[in-house]
Amino acid sequence: MLKWILTLVLAIFLLGLVSPHIARFIRFGQLPGDLAFRLRGRTYYFPFVSIIVFSLLLWLIGRLI
Repeated sequence: MLKWILTLVLAIFLLGLVSPHIARFIRFGQLPGDLAFRLRGRTYYFPFVSIIVFSLLLWLIGRLI
């Protein structure tokens, strides 16, 4: 149990460090199929395709490890 928690904390930490650098090259939230609209002065984002792509990448990494 402790190994899983430590692995999860380490993965979240590394993802937090790496994601801003990756976001410059891969525009998550701006892929075709992601919705963004303005309503009463606020912008709402629904990144459906970005979530699917990100989930598939994490699944692939998990299968390789």
